[in-house]
Amino acid sequence: MFLYGMNLMSSGLQKAAGNGLRKLLASITSNPIKGVLTGLGITSIIQSSSATTVMVVGFVNAGLLTLAQAIGVIMGANIGTTVTAWIVSIFGFKFDIATLAVPLMAVGFLLSLSKKGRTRDIGEFVIGFSLLFLGLAFMKNSVPDLNQNPEIFAFIKDWSGHGFGSVLLFLLFGTVLTLILQSSSATVALTMVMLSMGWIEFPMAAAMVLGENIGTTITANIAAAVGNTMARRAALAHTVFNVFGVCWALLFFKLFLGLIAWIVSSLGLDSDPSQTTLYQLSMLHTVFNIINTCILIWFIPVIEKIVCTIIKDKPEKDSDKDLRLKYINAGLVSTPELAVTEASNEVVRFAELMKKGLGYVKDAVNKSDKSDDFEFLRKKLVRYEEVSDSIEGQVVNFLNNLDKGAMSGKSVGQTRSMLRIVGELESLGDSGEAISRILTRKNEHDIKLLPDHISSLNNMITLVDNAYDAMIFNLKHPDEIISIDNAIKAEVAINTERDACREKEYSNIENKGEAYFEGVFYLDILDELEKMGDYMINVSQAILAA
Repeated sequence: MFLYGMNLMSSGLQKAAGNGLRKLLASITSNPIKGVLTGLGITSIIQSSSATTVMVVGFVNAGLLTLAQAIGVIMGANIGTTVTAWIVSIFGFKFDIATLAVPLMAVGFLLSLSKKGRTRDIGEFVIGFSLLFLGLAFMKNSVPDLNQNPEIFAFIKDWSGHGFGSVLLFLLFGTVLTLILQSSSATVALTMVMLSMGWIEFPMAAAMVLGENIGTTITANIAAAVGNTMARRAALAHTVFNVFGVCWALLFFKLFLGLIAWIVSSLGLDSDPSQTTLYQLSMLHTVFNIINTCILIWFIPVIEKIVCTIIKDKPEKDSDKDLRLKYINAGLVSTPELAVTEASNEVVRFAELMKKGLGYVKDAVNKSDKSDDFEFLRKKLVRYEEVSDSIEGQVVNFLNNLDKGAMSGKSVGQTRSMLRIVGELESLGDSGEAISRILTRKNEHDIKLLPDHISSLNNMITLVDNAYDAMIFNLKHPDEIISIDNAIKAEVAINTERDACREKEYSNIENKGEAYFEGVFYLDILDELEKMGDYMINVSQAILAA
């Protein structure tokens, strides 16, 4: 219930702050401090450093972030995840918030019935918040009383009686527990329950929290296994960051615990003995990550060099790059709201790839004979049709796998729009391949296009290229699009040119009675180019309707 509540709370926050999250992500620059603040902000909102790190790994995999930028964001994510510990320590133990859980859920339910999307999202957050603390209350009540179960006390005491060896033992326990639960926040909450019930002393709880910082890096490494070299490096950088921190914390363990006690005392948080150790644990979690970040932020280039040395570049074929998604990966779906940004970038790349295919269409038209050059271009157009099929399938699969319930209404609309857009872009690949087949049939019948035909087709291709530019501009600036006049103007120009060329050709065939078969192939190519214009105006209309 605790984990589900955290998930629901995170989902509500993500939807309520959807556009804000995307703007926050877009603010990342080469400035490492800004990267740290971005990671801190995003993780504070979505309440999961694992989700933030997996998302960052996905962006590095896509080339949206450099490795150095990603390392800064990961550092901030480690600080941001400590917010959960403070929420739990302040509200979960000092107040009996479980008694308010049901009334809060009722409030959340009423808010979720609202017609306003933002209000519904806040209602989901309130319900998740209630379930989180209800789950925490159940965990506390389920822990056996040590006074009534002396054998448990003896077992725990035996674990705690080995000096520094016990510290290492509990550090390992915290690592394994986080690996199992896949949530450092949940493991920290469990550690707090054990500490508050007297199962373990503060030093052992501190060791568990240090172990949890190592355990949380496993999630990103698992996600990066399906990514490229840069993604695996980003995940390894997270591990290097946390392992280094745990090493210095263990080296100065007693001094570090003394520093935490002094900070808590100085802030006046030691007035309630039952809460003091919980505040100390939350403070340790926060201070550990702040100190670690303050040390390592100056050594980002060194960390980058270390991970690049351990994980070396692997050569990749150009053909493989075309087929593989660049900005999204089905194995890296973490934060649906931010995944919309990844998908949007992939759609833009898809459109640019199809425009590149138009260049091969132009070359094929101008070299439409049985030469080796034409055969090369024909194979290129067939290849682009295969690439368009592959990318469409992968993007559709990615979008369909997104949790629509964890997305704002606007993002759901954008997802539907993108599903339509990738279908239209795939049709552009089909048209390019269809033109290659028309030219091949023409060659098989030893027919050559007339110079006027080639000149008219080049003019038509120029107009189609202009339509591509308008479509790609609209895809890149969806939030700024009020009208699609640029796309409509390009489409009208294509239709006007096609009609004029068609009328002229019909007139030539009728009056001169020659070049009939050349005209048939010419008109077929003209129709395919006009179809491309139709697909592109459909894309712009889908953007406007999102």
